[in-house]
Amino acid sequence: MPGYVEIIIRTIIAFSILWVFVHLLGKQTIAQRTYHLYIASITMGTIGGNLAFNIKIKFLYFIISIFLMGSIVFVLNMLSVRSNRLRRWIAGEPATLIKEGKILEESMKRMGYSLDSLKQALRAKDIFNLEEVECAILEINGSLSVLKKPSYRSVTKQDLNIKSSPESVPVELIYDGKMLQNNVLNHTYDREWLECELKKRNLAIKDISYAVVGTKGNLYIDLFHDQ
Repeated sequence: MPGYVEIIIRTIIAFSILWVFVHLLGKQTIAQRTYHLYIASITMGTIGGNLAFNIKIKFLYFIISIFLMGSIVFVLNMLSVRSNRLRRWIAGEPATLIKEGKILEESMKRMGYSLDSLKQALRAKDIFNLEEVECAILEINGSLSVLKKPSYRSVTKQDLNIKSSPESVPVELIYDGKMLQNNVLNHTYDREWLECELKKRNLAIKDISYAVVGTKGNLYIDLFHDQ
């Protein structure tokens, strides 16, 4: 078999195996939310890359490595779901860096988190003054969650005693000139209602690029040929 043909076949197989790996282990693998998933993502990517291009190593060895790594991650995921104590060891746990407006230096040192890194993470959340922060927690995926002091928080409708009308999840009804049957059948906005709304506007489904019912129940329509 010519070398380039073997590389093509191995690349397709490597991509397919990694695709299956991600689907089986879930979307959290993409987000790399925990230590073991971060390690698994790097390792699986390395194995997949070598499977595609390193023809000096037997194909079977790569397959064994990929399935072994996938099995290890699957088992760790199951253990972390079933046991809180094991989950802390496998996935790690959040660390409080600021509490009651005070920086916890010992916690920062333990996590290897510098003051410059903390300030950079806060600026990414539009916080330029440390005095605004009541609490800051370093999550297990490396992101920083911040709670501002009451005097620096945005005013909400609840604070002003303003009643809000209920909202719902947007429902897509038409996409690329075709009715989305599952959405139409499973919601209050059924086919009869949609056809009635389109008739009011002298429109046909084939004329519509996109139609969705928004969070407040308003029907938004985008035509293929806007006028």
